[in-house]
Formats: sequence, C-alpha cells, structure tokens
Amino acid sequence: MTARWLPRFVPVLSPAPLPMRLSTFFWLATGLAIAFAAINWLGLAGWLAAAVVAGSIAMHVAGNAIGTRMQETTDRDLARRGGGFESAEIPATPPTHLERRSRIGLLLPVSVTIGGLIGSSAGVIALRLLTSASLAGALLGGLSCGVLGGLFGFLMASFVDILRTSVREALEAERNGLEHPKQGR
Repeated sequence: MTARWLPRFVPVLSPAPLPMRLSTFFWLATGLAIAFAAINWLGLAGWLAAAVVAGSIAMHVAGNAIGTRMQETTDRDLARRGGGFESAEIPATPPTHLERRSRIGLLLPVSVTIGGLIGSSAGVIALRLLTSASLAGALLGGLSCGVLGGLFGFLMASFVDILRTSVREALEAERNGLEHPKQGR
C-alpha cells in the first residue's frame, strides 16, 4: 500500500499494535489505580513529590546497574592484548588556588549579611502588606526569609569568588605560558 504522492519505492507502513500480555495489562492497570488513589489521598502535590522520589530511586538503581555492567565488560589491560596502549608520565603541577586553603575574605560575610537583610525585610513587608499575618507571624516569616536570603547571598558570593579565581588563574597561566603541552600522535 503506497500513498499517491510518494514514489512507488517508498511504502507507507502502519504501526503494528504493541504486544501486551494479560499480566502486563494487569500490572499497568494496578499501577494506574494506585496512582489515582494516591492522588486522591495525598493530593496532586504529594503524589508528584512521591513520583519524584520514586523516579530518583529508580534512576539511581538503573545507573548503578548500567555502570556495573559497563565495568564488568570493560577490558582494562589493553597492553596485555597489544592494543597499542602507551603509558606516559604526567608531570606534577603545583596546586591551584582553589585546591589550597585560603581565607574567605570579606566578600562572603558581607554578601550573606546583605542577602539576609534584603530577604528578611522583603519577607516582613510582603507578609504585612499582602496577607493578614499578625506582627509575630510576619516577624517569624521575615526571619525564615532572612535565612533563605543569607543562603542565597552565600551561594552567589561563592559562585562569584570561584569564577573570579578561576578566570584569574587561567589568565595568569596563559600569560606565563604554563599551559599543558598539546599531546600529538
């Protein structure tokens, strides 16, 4: 069977129905029934949280199984088989700034303080103006928003510090010609 607008050598294939045994259909129906009951009992957000946790566990187990199978099938001794393996010594490099212990400096505590102050004031203002929260509730909510703001400030300052240090070291290495020599075959 071919379509009129296609050339004669291109057949139009209809998809074959997927074979499903009765036991597979039973387990699929049971899983859907449990899912719908869980949505009714936990609510949609609870069911989605449970699905994320179950999916994370399933992906972890699958990744572990795939990694174990790959490890078992990998031939590690290429020199024994004559696979052209050449061992080369890698010269030791001095540790980078990110590998050494160093003081955190002034950027991190200032960023945490600013993030905490902005978060707590935004939380108190939002709770007082947008909801009917009491003063004690607004202060408690502002405290928790301040903790989140401080955490966000810490994350941003750490990211900026690591980025700044990495770029500085890369530019310094390029300037001094300390790049690793290109490996040619």
